[in-house]
Amino acid sequence: MLSLQQKLSLQQKLSPQQIQYQKLLQLNTLALEQRIKTELELNPILEETIEEEIELTQEQKEDDSTQEDELEFDSSDEFDIEDFMNDGDLDNDRMNKSPDDEDNRPIAPSRVSQSERLIDQLHILDLHEEQIILGEVIISSLSEDGYFREELSKIVEDLKLFEHVDVTIEDAEKVLKIIQTFDPIGIAARDLQECLLVQLRNSSYDPYYSYLAEKILVDNYPDFVNKRFDAIQQKMDLSRETLKSTLDLIHKLNPKPGAGAIESDEANQVTPDFIVEKVEENYIITLNDRSVPSVTISKTYLEMIDGKKRKRKITKQEKETHQFLREKFESAKWFIASIMQRRETLMKIMRSILEKQYHFFENGPKHLKPMIYKDIADEIMMDISTISRVVNGKYVQSPQGIHELKYFFSEGLSTDGGDEVSNKHIRILIKEICDSEPKNKPYSDEKIAKILVDKGIHIARRTVAKYREQLQIPVARLRKEL
Repeated sequence: MLSLQQKLSLQQKLSPQQIQYQKLLQLNTLALEQRIKTELELNPILEETIEEEIELTQEQKEDDSTQEDELEFDSSDEFDIEDFMNDGDLDNDRMNKSPDDEDNRPIAPSRVSQSERLIDQLHILDLHEEQIILGEVIISSLSEDGYFREELSKIVEDLKLFEHVDVTIEDAEKVLKIIQTFDPIGIAARDLQECLLVQLRNSSYDPYYSYLAEKILVDNYPDFVNKRFDAIQQKMDLSRETLKSTLDLIHKLNPKPGAGAIESDEANQVTPDFIVEKVEENYIITLNDRSVPSVTISKTYLEMIDGKKRKRKITKQEKETHQFLREKFESAKWFIASIMQRRETLMKIMRSILEKQYHFFENGPKHLKPMIYKDIADEIMMDISTISRVVNGKYVQSPQGIHELKYFFSEGLSTDGGDEVSNKHIRILIKEICDSEPKNKPYSDEKIAKILVDKGIHIARRTVAKYREQLQIPVARLRKEL
């Protein structure tokens, strides 16, 4: 049976403007720059402000300050044209820049990929066309660290099936062996053992120690991987000094020949969103957005809006045009306001982080204090989700280096003195302990925990193990050296 019911409920919904602000808030400087350029293409009301135009506009505003431009707008309008005619408030710092302070970005030199270098080496060899094709497929299948982890037989079958390239598995093995001697030597190895052996057999090290190293890698590889040096010494009947020299030779080899062979400066470059500088006794925070375009409302389109609203009869087409411009104007107005609000929020959060982590900026990572998102949110009276959006993917450059904002947030442990120590500080201490431990008898996780307890930091062995793994420090058995 159908019935009508009245229901009263309270719902919280974000307006389109709030959603836009939240999206802009989570963008870093480079992403914001691209977002503004996209908006400039989509919204004809927006235009990029050139530095010379900003200075000229300021002079014109001073000259015209005594003249009032009476534009006939309806009293029901919810915006003020004067607020957006020459909007230079988006970035006051940019208006005060000298013309000589142009943002000059270095042009990155052309880069040759690792695959291209290997293919160039392949093409200069006297090989059959089928072998060249197979070699290119092998090179394209390499992992980032330079290893070949595909099944060679499957590649041979796929070439025969799809490319009508008939290569025997024996020829494929020969091509793979040839590629492994390319620069860097050991590339395209199928595992670590093969990688080290290829480098060893194609090097000019001392023949005696090269022979011993090859014997260790072939006959005693499990003992070598697990650092059972006493077993190797006993099986090969070597002196301690000879074994140490042989192992030193193996350690000179590159376990990841593909890693770092070609590094892109652009790929590894981090553009800080904030710059913190110490001037005399004070820290100055600068939002690093000088490369971000400064946008304003187009004066030409504003005059068109004004013309369409004069007291005269307008056509249907003019009415549609006016409605379109009004919608775009509202969108542009809220976009500019969102950018300005984003700047204020970012600066407010960065100031709070600087205040709470002042000793870090003064003295370094060991003085990092425990801090969570709620600490900042409570201080500046914002939601935790807002703090999360800001710190995610944003970086700050300071006298202590470049750090992601997330770096400053961590849990902590209490000391005997009643102070709280950041878990990042504890990780630094664990690394220092491992670096200074006896190499022939590394400390166990239990021993490291005891050392920290002696320093007044109560920590469980399993917590030490977790932090050690995060630092990518192997267990004590694998850290052992002669």
